[in-house]
Amino acid sequence: MASSADQLATSINLSKFGKATELKKRLWFTLGALIIFRMLSYVPLPGIDPTQLDLLAQQTQGGVMDFFNTFSGGALERMSIIALGVMPYITASIVVQLATSLSPTLAAIKKEGESGRKKLNQYTRYGTVGLTAVQGWFIAVGLEAFGASAGAQAVVEPGMLFRIGCVISLIGGTMFLMWLGEQITSRGIGNGISLIIMAGIVAHLPTTLVQLFEGGRTGTLDPVRLIGIIAAVVGLILLICFMERAQRRILIQYPKRQTQRGMQAERSHLPLKINTAGVIPPIFASSLLLMPLTVSQFAGQGAAAGGGDGFWNEFVIGLNQYLTHGSPVYMLLYGLGIVFFSFFYTAVVFNPEETADNLKRYGGFVPGIRPGKNTEAYFDYVLTRITVIGAAYLTFICLVPEYLVSALSIPFYLGGTSLLIVVNVTMDTVTQIQSHLLAHQYGDLIKKAKLKGGRLR
Repeated sequence: MASSADQLATSINLSKFGKATELKKRLWFTLGALIIFRMLSYVPLPGIDPTQLDLLAQQTQGGVMDFFNTFSGGALERMSIIALGVMPYITASIVVQLATSLSPTLAAIKKEGESGRKKLNQYTRYGTVGLTAVQGWFIAVGLEAFGASAGAQAVVEPGMLFRIGCVISLIGGTMFLMWLGEQITSRGIGNGISLIIMAGIVAHLPTTLVQLFEGGRTGTLDPVRLIGIIAAVVGLILLICFMERAQRRILIQYPKRQTQRGMQAERSHLPLKINTAGVIPPIFASSLLLMPLTVSQFAGQGAAAGGGDGFWNEFVIGLNQYLTHGSPVYMLLYGLGIVFFSFFYTAVVFNPEETADNLKRYGGFVPGIRPGKNTEAYFDYVLTRITVIGAAYLTFICLVPEYLVSALSIPFYLGGTSLLIVVNVTMDTVTQIQSHLLAHQYGDLIKKAKLKGGRLR
C-alpha cells in the first residue's frame, strides 16, 4: 500500500511539473551553472604547453592524481584554471568545523545564529584562499620541473612571473567555483558544492564506459569479468539506495489529550538515519588526503628532476610511492578518515542534548526512559550504535571496490566513492524536486480554497 501511494504521489507531482514555474527556473539555473563549470574545465592556465601536459597525464596515470582528476571533471589533467576544483574549500570547511568544536570562541560565534554563520563562512573563504595559494605554488613549481631531465618543459617560460600567474589563476578559479556552488544552493536545486563534484564525476562516465566496452569487444577484458563488473556496479547502487533510506525509528509519546474519541495519547517517531552523515565523510576524508598529496605529487616532479636537497628528494619520492592510489597506506588512511568524519559529522548534525531538551519542553518522552539526561544518554547510545553501522557501510562502499579495481588491474574507474557521491547527490536532488512540487500543489489547493470561500461569502 505504501509503495502504491508513493507511486501515485509521484505521478501527481510529475503531472504538475509543467505548472511549477519557480521549480523550472531553479532547474534551468542549476543546469546553466553546471554547464559553466564544464566550460571552465577547458580554460587552460597561462603559459602551459599542451603536448607536455599529455605526457604528465600519462606519467601520473593510475596514481592518486587520477582520483583528484575525477573529482575535478578532468580539469587537473588539462591544467585548467579550476584544476583544484572545490577541494580547497572543502578542506577549509573541515578545519573551521574542527576548530569550532575545539575553540570556545568559535563555538560562541556559531551560536549567534545567522550572523555567526556568516562570520564562519568568511573564515572558510579566507582559508580557501590560503590553501589554494599553497597548492597552486607547488603545482607551478612541479610543472616547471616536469620534463626537465628529458630536456623538455611543460611550461613555455618558467620563472616567477609564471608561478604568480598560476597561483592567481587557480585562486580565481577555485573562488569562482565556491561562489557558483553557493548560487546553486540558494537559487537552484540541491547542494551546489555536491552537484559540482558529481558533475565532474559524471563527465568522466561516458569515456570510462567506452573504454570498458571497447576492452570487452577487443578481447583485452574477459567477458565474464565484464559481466561481473556490471553486476557489481548494479549491486552497489542497490546497496547505496537501501542504506541511504534505512532508518532507526524511536517511538516518542506525548501526554494524553482530550479528543472526540475520549482521552488519547499522541505518538510519533523520531527517525534516525543509519548513515546520518551522508556523503560528507568520504568527501572530507578524500579532500584532507588530496591536499598534501597534491603538494607531494607536484613537489615530486622537482625531486625527480634532481633539484633540491637529496634527503627531501628521497622523502617526497618515497611518500608518493607509499600513497599511490590503492596502496595499503593510502587505503588505511582513507578508511580511518571516513570512520572519523562519520562520527564527527553525525555529532555536528544531531545534538542529543538539544533534542532531549526540546522533547522535555513539549512534554514528549521515550516510553520507559526518563525525560532529560536519561533521554539524552539513550539518544547518544542509539546514535553511536547506528553510526558504527553507517561508518562500516561507507568504508566498505569506498574501499572494497577501489581495492578490487587496483588488485585485479581492471581498466574501469568508477570507484565506490564516486558511485556513492553520484547516487547520494542524485537521490537528494530528486527529493528536493519532489518537495518543491509538493509545495506547489499545496499552494494551488490553498488558492482554490480561498477562491471558494470568497464565492460563498
